Amino acid sequence: MKKLLHSHESYILIAIVLFSILITLINPSFFTLENFFDLLKSVSLMGIFAIGMLFVLISGGIDISFTATATIAGYIVAVLLLRMGDQLNIFVVFLIAGLIGIALGMINAVLIYFFKIPSIIVTIATLNVFYGLLTVVSKGKWLYGFPTWFGDFATIRVFTLQSPEGTPYGLSIITVFWIVLALLSWLVLRFTLLGRSIYAMGGNANSAQRAGFNIFGITAFVYSFMGFVAGIGSVILALLVQSVAPNSLVGKEMDVIAAVVLGGASLTGGTGTMIGTILGVTLIAIMGNGLTLMRVPAVWYKVVIGLVILVSVGVSAYRRKVSTRKRVFIESS
Repeated sequence: MKKLLHSHESYILIAIVLFSILITLINPSFFTLENFFDLLKSVSLMGIFAIGMLFVLISGGIDISFTATATIAGYIVAVLLLRMGDQLNIFVVFLIAGLIGIALGMINAVLIYFFKIPSIIVTIATLNVFYGLLTVVSKGKWLYGFPTWFGDFATIRVFTLQSPEGTPYGLSIITVFWIVLALLSWLVLRFTLLGRSIYAMGGNANSAQRAGFNIFGITAFVYSFMGFVAGIGSVILALLVQSVAPNSLVGKEMDVIAAVVLGGASLTGGTGTMIGTILGVTLIAIMGNGLTLMRVPAVWYKVVIGLVILVSVGVSAYRRKVSTRKRVFIESS
């Protein structure tokens, strides 16, 4: 119990509860089952991106280019839907987007590993290259008017309830994608050799290599997985808004990184949990939804995100410093 109370996840959970109570006191419509399911659906995109970012951060890297990867994958899928939508189905659409994401993620992995360039530099560069190429090819054109079956899929619910006013709501199939992906990813990190190798590389890449871990293989996996997740996210976005724009995800990178860092992942690598990431995404989503319900101007959202990153990084650094001091004291004793 003492260990649980001192865990990072416990602090995030307490913050979620306190913030939820505050919002509910100001606007009681926040604490309703209908708003809860709507919140889960709207946050699914960030949640899916956050899963991939968690893997990258644990490995000791960072990926700023995933929004551009998602936009390219989504745009290509949108073109295919408009040209041959009747010959496709949702599983093929997800597969195509995922494969495109993997290919673009591998570009990052190769540049980072073989050229020994810091991941933040590589991914900032590929972010601009990917966005630039897409803007030139697409000429900034929005795509919409997808097949009926694509729009119908977005409305599927696992179960449906009704509000007192007769409005239907429930658990969206889009939310289920996020939940299933999070569960599978948790199993990989928690119970597989691959998961342990990602933590080992993030803790100390040289030590991990001496221990026999394949550093290139791990690097290729985490950035390809980030690309795959970005591809899946691009389809989720298209399902949510039923359109694809070349600039729809510009600036969303910081929201995702903030959520994962808030959940306990370290920017220096080696730490982070799936539970923490889910809680971090939830808190960021509640803050965004809460600010809207409290009629706070949208411009303050970015201020809040920036403060969240600063506080989270500061707390993580302080906890790491205290832990190091304790270890040095024990060893010297």
